[in-house]
Amino acid sequence: MKYLFEEVAYLKGLAEGMDISSESKEGKIIHKIIDVLDSFADAIVELDEEQADLTEYVESIDEDLCDIEDDIYSDSEIDEDEEGDLSFIEMECPNCKDLVEVDEELLYDDEVDIVCPNCQGIILSADDEDCMCINCCDDIDEN
Repeated sequence: MKYLFEEVAYLKGLAEGMDISSESKEGKIIHKIIDVLDSFADAIVELDEEQADLTEYVESIDEDLCDIEDDIYSDSEIDEDEEGDLSFIEMECPNCKDLVEVDEELLYDDEVDIVCPNCQGIILSADDEDCMCINCCDDIDEN
């Protein structure tokens, strides 16, 4: 951004070399334009420095976030490997008739109502003994 200061300095020198008087109407406007250009050059250089600082700061945050993501996702992958694959069972919602995948472990939890994510209706109540799943009861009985 030094070139902006160099250009403004050149214009100042050119105006002085041409003996443009700041007393004439044209001279007043030319000197005022040069002063405004000097102010713009200062502001642009300051913005450029602030932008460079912000870019460095955002890159630092991005690197930290990447490290955190690596920690979180590597831990969750280890947990899944330790627990094994999750198994889901398709159930039909009695209200909206949509097929919903439900974690098999929830079927055995007597304290949890299984709710349809689409219509918010209860698919399987904790109090129900009847299963609404499609082709899953045979699999459960065999195990």
